[in-house]
Amino acid sequence: MPPAKTDQLDLWAESGLDGDDQVMVDFLLPTGIYIQMEVPRESTIQHIKLLLWKEAQTYPLFSLLGEMEGHMFECVNQAAVHEELEDETRRLCDVRPFLPVLKLITRNCGRAERILDSKIGVLIGKGLHELDALQDQQVKDFRSKMKRISEEKMQRMQLMSWGEWLRSCYSTQLETESVENLIDKHEGVIKITMHYDQSQVCSVILALKKWQTTHGPEEDIGTRSDYVLRVSCRLEFLLEDHPLNQCKYIRDCLLANESPHLTLVHCDVVKAIFEKEICTIGSVLARKASNPPLPLPPKKRTPTVRTLSVFPALQLIKGALSFVPLAVRAGLFHGTELLCKTAVSSESSSRSEHVWNKTLEFDIAVCDLPRMARLCFAIYAVMDKVKKQRSTKNTHLNKYQTIRKAGKVHYPIAWVNTMVFDYRGQLKTGDIILHCWSSFPDELEEMLNPIGTIQTNPYTENATELHISFPEYSTQPVVFPAFDKILEKAAEIAGASDSMTIGRGGKKFYIELKEIMERDPLSQLCENEKDLIWTLRYDCRENFPQSLPKLLLSVKWSKHEDMAQLQALLQIWPKLSPRDALELLDFNYPDQYVREFAVNSVRDDDELLQYLLQLVQVLRYEPYYDCALSRFLLERAQSSRKIGHFLFWHLRSEMYMPAVSVHFALILEAYCRGCIPHIEVLKKQVEALSKLKAVNELIKLGTIKTKTKQAHLKEAMMTCLRQTGFIETLSNLHSPLNPNILLAGVHVERCKYMDSKMKPLWIVYHNKLLGGDTVGIIFKNGDDLRQDMLTLQIFRVDGSAMEGRDHSGLIEVVSSADTIANIQKTSSNMAAAAAFNKDALLNWLKDKNSGDALDKAIEEFTLSCAGYCVATYVLGIGDRHSDNIMVRSTGQLFHIDFGHILGNFKSKFGIKRERVPFILTHDFIHVIQQGKTGNTEKFGNFRQYCEEAYLILRKNGNLFITLFALMLTAGLPELTSVKDIQYLKDSLALGKTDEEALKQFRQKFDEALRESWTTKVNWMAHIVAHPS
Repeated sequence: MPPAKTDQLDLWAESGLDGDDQVMVDFLLPTGIYIQMEVPRESTIQHIKLLLWKEAQTYPLFSLLGEMEGHMFECVNQAAVHEELEDETRRLCDVRPFLPVLKLITRNCGRAERILDSKIGVLIGKGLHELDALQDQQVKDFRSKMKRISEEKMQRMQLMSWGEWLRSCYSTQLETESVENLIDKHEGVIKITMHYDQSQVCSVILALKKWQTTHGPEEDIGTRSDYVLRVSCRLEFLLEDHPLNQCKYIRDCLLANESPHLTLVHCDVVKAIFEKEICTIGSVLARKASNPPLPLPPKKRTPTVRTLSVFPALQLIKGALSFVPLAVRAGLFHGTELLCKTAVSSESSSRSEHVWNKTLEFDIAVCDLPRMARLCFAIYAVMDKVKKQRSTKNTHLNKYQTIRKAGKVHYPIAWVNTMVFDYRGQLKTGDIILHCWSSFPDELEEMLNPIGTIQTNPYTENATELHISFPEYSTQPVVFPAFDKILEKAAEIAGASDSMTIGRGGKKFYIELKEIMERDPLSQLCENEKDLIWTLRYDCRENFPQSLPKLLLSVKWSKHEDMAQLQALLQIWPKLSPRDALELLDFNYPDQYVREFAVNSVRDDDELLQYLLQLVQVLRYEPYYDCALSRFLLERAQSSRKIGHFLFWHLRSEMYMPAVSVHFALILEAYCRGCIPHIEVLKKQVEALSKLKAVNELIKLGTIKTKTKQAHLKEAMMTCLRQTGFIETLSNLHSPLNPNILLAGVHVERCKYMDSKMKPLWIVYHNKLLGGDTVGIIFKNGDDLRQDMLTLQIFRVDGSAMEGRDHSGLIEVVSSADTIANIQKTSSNMAAAAAFNKDALLNWLKDKNSGDALDKAIEEFTLSCAGYCVATYVLGIGDRHSDNIMVRSTGQLFHIDFGHILGNFKSKFGIKRERVPFILTHDFIHVIQQGKTGNTEKFGNFRQYCEEAYLILRKNGNLFITLFALMLTAGLPELTSVKDIQYLKDSLALGKTDEEALKQFRQKFDEALRESWTTKVNWMAHIVAHPS
């Protein structure tokens, strides 16, 4: 395991406090000479090697070293792993060795490829030599295949024209829905602000003509323009293929009543960037061996599956409790479906090792095993039942205790899962060692954890070790049938059965089937309903194609005949919409052909970014590295720089999790090899975040240890940000929040840290593409932001209806906005009275707007307030104090910081601090009513907006449940079981009619209004506790 982190700030960031930029480093030379010398923290590895070479000349045996270029440094990194420093452009403070010790070693041949491997390893947070060291043929085969595909991708990119490259990397996002009402609202005229150099004046007319041809009827504009249009504030280009009114940026500006800003860019500028990237690819590909090693010949496979029913024997367990009897339970699962009765070993008592030597048999034939069957084990202690336990030391055991026989209690100790077939489809045989996991989820199936990973615990030293043995069935491998054989079996069954039995159900069953199919995804099916669905599967295909998930749950996966018929039916099943297909990627549907069907359904979806968070999470459910989902994500990421950016960060942020680190590292490596020019861009972002993390730790350390005054800490923070190493690293990079925004440099004077638990940094950047424009970023270290991402995602899914790990991450700052708390405090002399000033918010909007602009701002406030009232109620968002609600100067209200969701409201001394279903205070109503107490018409409109938004959310209720369900294994603290998602089902009143649901919502609305005084009291307490 990596060493435990100390509570001290590491020496690579200390210069922020004492200003000393030198560090004492020990150098170990291959000649056996030891040299100790001071070097600058901010120096590159290449510069340090020059300093060492100069110093080494004064020591013995220097002549034996040979050429300097023939050597490189090696160190032990922060993960306690040996790292070769091939990339010598990195600074020592960015390398951050665990101890200041550098070992000089001889460099091997193939330097270009080694440098690429080194860069990829540093970038993804896992050295590629760690993957090389894994004795796993599946890893080797996947890497070999992806490497070949990635090189072919890079070779194709070298043949691209600059226009094709621009489309794949920096084209603007498009929306094809009609916008006639939006255009009519602006009287058919769109005013655009153009930015250009003085030398480009003559080209403006050509650019405007280009705009006319793409916005209206095609015209002959003569000579083709040498310029392209770019969104002024970011790296997005408007290409000629689509009308400007389909550009999302243009539409967003029109919705916000803002003038779009476009910039003329000469094509030569774009070509220069393109040629630089092509040269980067060429420098790597040209030096690689032209003759790759021949692949190993495939192993022989038998075409049939033999029917056997005996399964593995348990032999040995290490590392578990030695003072109590232990037993093992094993179960065969397909998804969450138990294929047959579980098998249990006898009890074993031993002080060192537990040996059973017992064969566990399962009541299922091998020919009936589905391809994705997994074998789940639970090791548990068998103890006498204790009537009363006063001690609370064993609360972890008490939580999961399961009483079995009279006087006996079973305590889960460890669990582990393994697939029955390997990645090539061969039935496993022989001895296997499984290193178990000791952390248990909230929900267990007879102490088994089928939803858990099939990866074994990599921390083998402290893990319980389970030895099992699969029997040898024959001299040849037993292989799962090929897909064409499965279809042949289905045809054979169809030919032998009576054609009448596959007929349609008729009208009398249609109503019952319709009622079942309209239920939400959380609803359970009884056996009779499953039988009905399977019998009427052709009716389902014709009338309810979106009900495929329920049909799949009705299949008896323990019968190969039913499985074969299902695969045949899937070949003629209509393609699902991307939103419906997402559910098929849940853990309940492990079949590889079903998951391929789901991936093909989302393949052409232009809104892939909207669901990318879930698609990354469900990679956890894939038992094999080479799967349809992995290939699809890599294909889309390597075809779109923006998708690639977000895929990289979704994967990179979870590399610290042992259950997924290998799988995610393999995908990240494949992406980097297939998008070599993107490596330097991402590397710059990783280094920048590392610097911000060091600054954040500096602030935390100063706060905890020295109780340093805020002004002194802010000064230390600014001193840190002004250092050369920080300036270089934090300047000229693509924003991690939006890769199309270029950040020039930090506006140090406007930076600060926020006075909350994690001391988030407020960093202000200059926008490199638009002079005078600034970009605000909040850096949080210590909070898992995926829960915030999930909540914001739900807001975006139906945004049109409501318009108007390492555990560190970034949050974008919304410009021209302020918190309700700040607005109230600036209007009152006393902090305690500020929360009760109902005029403060309306007066603030009046200061920012006048005339028609004020009316528009109030209407925007009304619509956005309605949307957030409904959304926060449905999602059960808690901790809604006045610093978590903000308002833009244009009137748009929005919420931030979603640390508590699904009804997990904060409490104090066992009393809930929030007693209202959503925030609707009288100062909000005062704005909605335009300051007129009797303006019931405006308030009635607001109430109507809320009800309309609620009904729209109800229509998408199944999608919301699916999006949350796909995040169940993400490790979010408030989303760990299906019971948590039940809150969504209840708040949306799924299963009820619209009339019944509206009645429930109206009761909640009245309750929020009636109890709004409690919100004001909470806000007052918050303002008093946080006066600054």
